[in-house]
Amino acid sequence: MTDTPKHSVSVAGIVIRDDGRILAIQRRDNQHWEPPGGVLELDETFEAGVRREVREETGVEVEVERLTGVYKNLARGVVAIVFRCHPLSGAATSTDEAGQIDWLSVDEITQHMTPAYSVRVTDALVGGPFARAHDGIDLLQDHR
Repeated sequence: MTDTPKHSVSVAGIVIRDDGRILAIQRRDNQHWEPPGGVLELDETFEAGVRREVREETGVEVEVERLTGVYKNLARGVVAIVFRCHPLSGAATSTDEAGQIDWLSVDEITQHMTPAYSVRVTDALVGGPFARAHDGIDLLQDHR
């Protein structure tokens, strides 16, 4: 019998202020800019995980609005479930995981983030939900 593949499930929040600026973090471990998020814990719902991850990484409390996409990193076996969020309270502050935190424009997002992460933001702005695969950096085309 073959082993069943193991996947990690993560959640992320695309947090959008009323002025259209989007919350982004620069991770301390790899210096990459990404939306705040992380591994979903076994005992929490998707929405609770998004609220926890955004709060832990940025100090910002959010209201989860809707699912905007599901993204799979084929190289690492990580499935990310992404939600559009609205900030409720809290000042964005650097944390153990996020060296820098900023509210960026869409243009700044596409300049700072790799395509595998910036698409999560642009997808959240236009609707969805979307289902996409990537190699950790670039999106992959669907081969049927």
